[in-house]
Formats: sequence, structure tokens, C-alpha cells
Amino acid sequence: MPETITALRPTERPLILGSTSRYRRELLTRLRLPFETAAPQVDETPQAGELPVDLALRLARAKAMEVAQRFPQAVVISSDQVADLDGEPLGKPGTHERAVAQLTRMSGRTVIFQTAVSVACLATGFEQFDLAAVEVQFRPLRADEIEAYLRAEQPYDCAGSAKSEGLGISLLDRIVNDDPTALIGLPLIRTCRLLRAAGLTLA
Repeated sequence: MPETITALRPTERPLILGSTSRYRRELLTRLRLPFETAAPQVDETPQAGELPVDLALRLARAKAMEVAQRFPQAVVISSDQVADLDGEPLGKPGTHERAVAQLTRMSGRTVIFQTAVSVACLATGFEQFDLAAVEVQFRPLRADEIEAYLRAEQPYDCAGSAKSEGLGISLLDRIVNDDPTALIGLPLIRTCRLLRAAGLTLA
């Protein structure tokens, strides 16, 4: 069963966030919509030669549809983020050593964080998706700065090891985007647009 966040409105379809990410859950809570959470069962392994943008879109859609299959009456939101370094996908590091390697490679360079969001409801046949690309310029980073940041934040569950809503902002020179929450993991402007298209009422 999905985890309940608040009581559902009786007049609308259930809303489910297909994600176990605490960051996405916190972001969706900003919309003050009642929702539940469910963990999508999707293999996130990149396909051979798959570009970061294609990977993010494929996984967001696959996660939404997998959860929607289990809860066909619900409106399901899923999202995925992939860091794009010159066309190479960088996912969640998982370990300290991999995070060091990622940040060392990104030092002084521009990285595009591709954040895809998908909304689906099997009962109504609805499926739409969108993508928010965030351009992030990293400043040149010393090895001791990388170590201090990782010890403080431990962002091993963040794509590209950069947790911009925390101390990670100190690693950056510039952020360029049109959806401010996209870099955290769920582009709320696009999400609101998709939820309205799916028939949900937002304030």
C-alpha cells in the first residue's frame, strides 16, 4: 500500500507520488494537495548509448506507468533527474568515492541537469510528460573543498552529487533555468501544468 501523506479529497481522484525521494515529497507538499507515495519498481540502468535527456524522460514515464498499473484509478506523478556532462549521464553516486569522482570531473565545468516529470492515470487514459533542463556552472573546486562538502552534506542520493538546496550552492557559479524547483528534483511549474491537464484542482 502507498504511504498516506494527508486525507484525500472525496471529489477528486487519488494523487500518488511515484517516488521514495524525500526531496520530491517535500516539494510536492508545497502544493498543499493531499497525496500518497508509492515506490516504483523500475530498472534504472541506462541503455547503451542512451543520452541523459532520453534516460530522464524514459525513467520518469516508466515509473509513472508502473505505479499507475498498480493504482489505475489514481493520478500518478513520477520524476527522474540525470546530470548531463557533455552527453554522458551522471546518476546518484551512492558512495563517497563516486561522489568525489563526480565533483572532481564537474569542477569548473557546465553541467545540464535534465529533470523529467510524468503524470499518468490509466482510468482516464491520461499521460503527459515534460522536461526541465537546468544549466549549472560549477566553480573550480579544490580537493579539500569537495571533501568538506561531502562530509557535511553526504549527498550520495543526489544526481551529480550536488545538493543545491543546501551547502552545495557554495560549489556553483551560476544556475540558469525557468523552473526553480527543477534542480531539487521535481519541476513544480511543469508539474502544476500537468496536474491541471489531468483534471486536478490547484489553488
